[in-house]
Amino acid sequence: MHPFARLASTLLVFGLLLSQLGACGRAPETPADSDQGGSGLALTGAGSTFAAPFFEKLMEVYRADHPELHLSYGAVGSGEGIDRFLAGSVDIGATDAPLSASEAEGVAGGVLQLPVIAGMIAITYNLPGIESPLNLPRDVYADIFLGKIDRWSDPRIAAANLGVDLPHKLIQIVARLDSSGTTFAFTNHLAAISPEWANGPGVGKQIDWPGGTMVARGNEGVAHRIKITEGSIGYVESGFAERLRLPLAWLENRAGGFVKPNVETGQRALAGGSDTVPDDLRLIITDPEGARSYPIVTYTWVLLRGAYADPAKTAALRDMIRWALTSGQEYAEPLRYVPLPNNVVQAALTELDQFGG
Repeated sequence: MHPFARLASTLLVFGLLLSQLGACGRAPETPADSDQGGSGLALTGAGSTFAAPFFEKLMEVYRADHPELHLSYGAVGSGEGIDRFLAGSVDIGATDAPLSASEAEGVAGGVLQLPVIAGMIAITYNLPGIESPLNLPRDVYADIFLGKIDRWSDPRIAAANLGVDLPHKLIQIVARLDSSGTTFAFTNHLAAISPEWANGPGVGKQIDWPGGTMVARGNEGVAHRIKITEGSIGYVESGFAERLRLPLAWLENRAGGFVKPNVETGQRALAGGSDTVPDDLRLIITDPEGARSYPIVTYTWVLLRGAYADPAKTAALRDMIRWALTSGQEYAEPLRYVPLPNNVVQAALTELDQFGG
């Protein structure tokens, strides 16, 4: 090879190596970074993985009618979403664990917290060969997650599932690793039905699970871990389990009936818990009444600042959230979420009308 050709080839290889090293050292692109190129107004959000498919659908539809907006959402979990919102790194937070008054202190202009969608937390499992959904009594699923029932063949599970050939297999709990609004809602329910849970692990976005519990990030991570782990059980937003074709347990509700999670049973649960809407819109339903109510439901809230530096951003956020509370609710059911009750929508719209005013 001619010396100059050899030199050129060497320089080309060296340049490619430098390019690859630069790419390796670069910080990974965030959802906000990836959608803010060009002209237009950027609106960024982060938080709930529970409601992420709903938010992603809303952005897809709304973006088509508002091409001037650059919309992005990071499904990072409710706890991280709250942290990013309070730090000012995103415009909107999304959480399945409502913000407390103390958490909102220090935010300029205060915080507006609005319920925007609701959904069901399913208990799902991986037991090959068992075709019919399992019935899980209230005391049984509480004790499973306490670690007190550790075999699928346990007599208390068998008594609620006569004729089902349950394996003598260890129960492997799968739970959330990250700070999670789904965990907050799930543990709120467990504390409401189990004094031992209330006095033990308690309620929180992160808790100490029994030894041996497998953990994963996000609803999607928990659902995937259950999918690949025989004998496992865990809690996720019901749509995540259905999309992976995981079975959904029928849970005993407050009235003593075994109920499957679907939009109808979720709506019944919300109807029983939203007759009176509190002024701060912190609707937490721990154990709904009603013979056909599904027992574990939660709202997801969006967090907005009382003051944004850019009036155009304030107006755009107000318009988008108003659309989400009205026309956007039609996208709930196809994704296995529960549309907001009308009185909750009206209360949220009344609060939104004060936003940026």
